Amino acid sequence: MFDFLSKKFSSVFSRLTGKGALTEKNIQEALEKVRDALLEADVPQKLVQEFIQSIQKEVVGQKVTASLKPGEQFIKVVHERLLHFLGGDQSGINFSFQIPSTVMVMGLQGSGKTTTLAKLAHFIKKEAKNRSKDRKILFGSVDFYRPAAIDQLELLAKQVGVDFYRSSSTDPVAAAQEISAHACEGRYEIVFLDTAGRLHVDNQMLKELQEVDSVFRPKYKLLVLDAMTGQESLNVAEAFAQTVNFHSVILTKMDSDSRGGAAFAFRYALKKPILFVGTGEKVDEIERFRPERMADRILGMGDVLSLIEKAEEKIKQEEHESVMRSFRKGKFTLQDFADQMGMVGRLGSFSKLVKFIPGMGNVSPDMLQKGEQDMKRFKAIISSMTPKERLNPRILNGSRKSRIAKGSGVRVADVNVLLLRFEQSQQFAKLFKRFGRF
Repeated sequence: MFDFLSKKFSSVFSRLTGKGALTEKNIQEALEKVRDALLEADVPQKLVQEFIQSIQKEVVGQKVTASLKPGEQFIKVVHERLLHFLGGDQSGINFSFQIPSTVMVMGLQGSGKTTTLAKLAHFIKKEAKNRSKDRKILFGSVDFYRPAAIDQLELLAKQVGVDFYRSSSTDPVAAAQEISAHACEGRYEIVFLDTAGRLHVDNQMLKELQEVDSVFRPKYKLLVLDAMTGQESLNVAEAFAQTVNFHSVILTKMDSDSRGGAAFAFRYALKKPILFVGTGEKVDEIERFRPERMADRILGMGDVLSLIEKAEEKIKQEEHESVMRSFRKGKFTLQDFADQMGMVGRLGSFSKLVKFIPGMGNVSPDMLQKGEQDMKRFKAIISSMTPKERLNPRILNGSRKSRIAKGSGVRVADVNVLLLRFEQSQQFAKLFKRFGRF
């Protein structure tokens, strides 16, 4: 998710590192790179121009504060503008479906509507279980166009443990009325209605959705958009907004090679919240869209909060608190670095989770392929250090590095690579403190 933008932005910021001041020349050079990155990510040109102008207005002529270096000052401004474009008002962050609720899910064919229903139900049931509650949920479908669409929904309902109702009518409007009546009779808390899509927006589909909307009368209308379609997803959203209208959006396939342009542009362009993003094909691979955390990931600052949330069931409370204390203080030791790698090791796929660690979100594809080996090597190197060296790596001179390399079975060059990664993470920890995070 946002890997393309993250790598592009990282190369931009590295050019400002070590600069004595923010000048119009180096700012202009950086902004041109940012502009190119956004255009390559398939963000509409008009929005790119607005974004660049908003940064330029804030940065040019701005004096560097005593606590921030020029590069950090620029990153801070870009972070603030990113947050604004992604939905910095935090609307939708704490969204939860009211009880009772009727939810109509719309989108083009192939966008992932049906699977998204299962993900939402799984998410709701999991949240309820954490509060020692359960939810009575019903699935229904009026998709009579895609072969086996209704059968797929029935199978997914069984998979996530919710009820399913198959209408006797094959007319979408009549079926919606039948499903609604069954839901009322069964006193379901949340009813999800899957609707038919097409390969592209057409008037017949929109008219049908309007009719279904009028009889089903959903409390929420969710539009599912395929993040891989780039700018076209905005055109789709605008067509739905002008006819059926909708409450909010769910972006799917954010785990793909999508360049992030749709997510970057959608919230600012349509002024509607992105509630969730799909991050894989499994029913548990969905997460809330959190603008601040997404901005962090784009800038290569990782996402420690999301990492900790993912780890709640697998990592002890004291480990959570230890990581949080390090970031609050703006101090990050090699022991903290090793602890975070240990957390990642317990959570599964390195390639999916490495981006949550500050300073490691932009590793090359080659490094991702051998990521597990790198983590093992880094942990072995840190294990070969003394407690004093882990707390204060500045004392690592040539002889100490040689001893550590020999003790961990690696080269001195590998020790230096670890220290470079650690220094990057330290810088991000300082930025978190200066930005007032945690």
